[in-house]
Amino acid sequence: MQDAAAAAAGEGKRAYVQRMFSDIAPRYDLLNHVLSLNIDRAWRRKALRALAWTERPGGVFLDLCAGTLDVGAMLVRQQGFSGRVIGADFAVPMLRHGSGKAPRDRLAPVGADALSLPFADGALDGAIVAFGIRNVADLDAGLREVRRVLRPGARFVILEFSTPPSRLVRAGYHAYFHHVLPAVGRLVSGHGSAYTYLPMSVAHFPTEQALADRMRGAGFTDITWQRVSFGIAAIHVGRAP
Repeated sequence: MQDAAAAAAGEGKRAYVQRMFSDIAPRYDLLNHVLSLNIDRAWRRKALRALAWTERPGGVFLDLCAGTLDVGAMLVRQQGFSGRVIGADFAVPMLRHGSGKAPRDRLAPVGADALSLPFADGALDGAIVAFGIRNVADLDAGLREVRRVLRPGARFVILEFSTPPSRLVRAGYHAYFHHVLPAVGRLVSGHGSAYTYLPMSVAHFPTEQALADRMRGAGFTDITWQRVSFGIAAIHVGRAP
């Protein structure tokens, strides 16, 4: 519990996150869909639409902090998409558990840290990260690294948990997020602190406007954001200059 709290606040975050996600990889997909009541699938579809991949349907796109490759596989399956997706994550066991969701020539898993991506400047046609940017040890450095690997005009989409603005929705959300979710997550995953870290990490993450400001500070332009499901999550979009 103390390790989770320290990591959520930023202390020893990289090592804790890498170890935690490696440990929970076998049950990660199941818990994602169960604990979100399957709403996460609709959020991912909406985020992919914001990526505007149809502008370059044959391009190369990055699924950052890809986990078990759900987002990358969803993009590959989109009608009209003929390009490639690279799924990058430093928790390699997560990538292994996502193998087989799409052909490797269309969806390539790459063991890589978000702070040091193995791509040339301006090499990619777009990037998306779903529920992973808050786990990056240095948010600002991570945003700058994504901007570096995107071609000018390419979009970067962030789908991340947030805090609902409505007091009533927020009360129910906090009750579920801080009590039900950790208990179920601990029972199913067998991990003592992973699903305690989750709500703590959201609490320490910037607000929607603050994240937009951080994206602007990292060099992104044309930044927009929208809340989904009463503000339980938010989708941010920016363009590389």
